[in-house]
Amino acid sequence: MITIAVDAMGGDFGPAPIIEGTLQALKEKNFKAILVGKTDDIKPLIPREYLSRVSFLDASDVLEMNEAATNALKRKETSIYKAVDLVKNKEANAVVSMGHSGATMSLATLRIGRLKGVLRPAIATVMPTAIMGKPSLVLDVGANVDCRAENLFQFAIMGEAYAKDVLKIQNTKIGLLSNGEEDTKGSEMTKEAYKMLFPLESFIGNVEGNNIFDGSVDVIVCDGFVGNIMLKTSEGVAESITKIIKQNIKKSPLAIAGSMLMRKVFAILRKQVDYAEYGGAPLIGINGCAIIGHGKSNPKAIKNAIFQAINFSSSNINEDIEKKLAQFEPQGV
Repeated sequence: MITIAVDAMGGDFGPAPIIEGTLQALKEKNFKAILVGKTDDIKPLIPREYLSRVSFLDASDVLEMNEAATNALKRKETSIYKAVDLVKNKEANAVVSMGHSGATMSLATLRIGRLKGVLRPAIATVMPTAIMGKPSLVLDVGANVDCRAENLFQFAIMGEAYAKDVLKIQNTKIGLLSNGEEDTKGSEMTKEAYKMLFPLESFIGNVEGNNIFDGSVDVIVCDGFVGNIMLKTSEGVAESITKIIKQNIKKSPLAIAGSMLMRKVFAILRKQVDYAEYGGAPLIGINGCAIIGHGKSNPKAIKNAIFQAINFSSSNINEDIEKKLAQFEPQGV
């Protein structure tokens, strides 16, 4: 049975929504949860009927969101340190945290370790597209601000493996995010990455920002600086569009009447752009599984982050990444 280590103290709202999301996940899926945190605070929140599938690991310390990520390496009694070590020691298949994302990434990389051949792990995020049921995967979205061409090449290999093994997307199309579709466009780094990616059958060339959302490509590769800006921008645009629609509906009686008919459409739109539908972002390239969630996550987001961890841990993604990278070792990658 899959075992998931949950950082019960991470997040902006304390353990309550994390515990609630874990319970919702336990209700729907058969797995074991290890809740890591202040046991005296979290154990009373678990109904008796779930105790057969829930265990506890006491952690007396909590890494706050405003602290430096490097502090996590020194603070061995924090909930995130102990949760990550459960995966390192093979006591859990995956770790899920809504806490300090930088700390989770650093600890997972250094404590769990990288897969053979992986230069740098990457954070991947699922983005909605105009085609219902056809998401796109973007990586890196924040783990690596400064990248080399070989990093982008490996992100493509890792992203394709995740798309196939976890998202179940076959005949995957990989695109390199650039400022134009022509192979002459882009920075020196992306031009070099283009040459490295060109031999891959799944590589379709450069793509632009709009292609992330139109469903024409499955995996979009970029460095973490660009990817993180893209992610924050898209979240802001989605939120602003929702507010604009609501404001204009309130101004017009005709729009109010029309909104009754459009309510179902709005509900679908909200669901597609809601981060809680995906729960969190996997750190791909480590010798295990780590799902990094929003600090503001609600129980639904936590439940779906745990589902992501289960799907990841049940797949052969890590083995497939190592095998694919090994094919390119003679090229110095």
